[in-house]
Amino acid sequence: MHYNYRYRLDPSDALQESLDRHRDLYRQVYNHFLYRLNHSDETTKYGEINQLPSIKQWWGDLTGLYSRTLQNVVERLYTNLSRLKEAKENGRAVGLLKWKAPTEYRSFTYRQSGFELKNTSGQTVLRLSKIGEIPVHFHREIPENATIKQVTVKKEPTGEWFATFGIDVDKATPEKPENPEKCVGIDVGILKYAHDTDGTAVGSLDLSDERERLEREQRKLSRKKHGSNNWEKQRRVVAECHANLKNKRRDFLHKLSNYYAQEYDLVAVEDLNVAGMMQFDSNSRNRASAAWGTFLRVLEYKCEREGTHYIPVEPKDTTKACAACGVKTNKQLWVREHSCPACGFTADRDANAAWNIFFQGLEDIGVGYSESMPVETALPVDTSVSAKHVIETGSPVLRERAVTAASE
Repeated sequence: MHYNYRYRLDPSDALQESLDRHRDLYRQVYNHFLYRLNHSDETTKYGEINQLPSIKQWWGDLTGLYSRTLQNVVERLYTNLSRLKEAKENGRAVGLLKWKAPTEYRSFTYRQSGFELKNTSGQTVLRLSKIGEIPVHFHREIPENATIKQVTVKKEPTGEWFATFGIDVDKATPEKPENPEKCVGIDVGILKYAHDTDGTAVGSLDLSDERERLEREQRKLSRKKHGSNNWEKQRRVVAECHANLKNKRRDFLHKLSNYYAQEYDLVAVEDLNVAGMMQFDSNSRNRASAAWGTFLRVLEYKCEREGTHYIPVEPKDTTKACAACGVKTNKQLWVREHSCPACGFTADRDANAAWNIFFQGLEDIGVGYSESMPVETALPVDTSVSAKHVIETGSPVLRERAVTAASE
């Protein structure tokens, strides 16, 4: 199984200069081969890689770069080109590959060789060929049965450096149970981020204070002279605000998805077209902030890791249909309760949708359910969990709340 482990680096001033110099040289090489690509129809990826030794003869600075990483720059260019062609074939309007400015080329990758993670006098360091040994904030151990395949070094807009280790773990993927016992359906939203069929409703993450600070710092940046020292200092402050927002949201999504992946044998969710939903005029900011697409991607790979069935369900009519009898009823967005005119079943709007997702997910994998049992008899008492508790305590808080509600 393949994983990425990310660590913060703590380079000295001299090492930061070396990292920046290498990063900028790789950027120039990228732009050089992009120029060759745009002015010749006969270039190929491996043909251009074979040109590197002759280019080093007149471009002396390249002799100070690690050869395999230099080859990866050319591979990166042609990977970007193939993705552009694929998007065009899928009907998307695309442009041309653009030259990279110094602020746009932020990372470079060592593959297979040229790097070593070791412990020196109690300090974990990352040795990079042609650069040196960089101290690492080693906040979690890499599994003993893991093989490090590559290391990507990246400079964030805040000025901090990070290393992402691509590792392969010698561990078989857990088999998914043929007859899952613990199953759950999840409806995601804005007012309540997740409402599941076990009655747990997780509130959305409140980042209003962080957004206000970001807007305040952006206004300060707009009053600075572009390119001045004060502008650069303020730009970093704005970048730190963006990073703070991103990290809090990511932490929340990882803890929430981890809970569902570990606690259940089957997880059914809506297969949302998040990109299409962003095209709507109303409420697009809240949709973007919710990061549903990220949550579903993270949940999917964690379910795969834990041996849990991940069932994406067609979202059509999951809100309209009655979970008890199936009759569809149109509802305005502000109507937060489902009330069926046919059978009289009433429930929270999100709980009703979660049960529709749950039943559809069971049908999709061929697991039946008793239709003789009214869905309302299976509805537990709602357990509200705030996003703040999920972040501060971690995903176990959900389990504790659910156990407490069941005992009551």
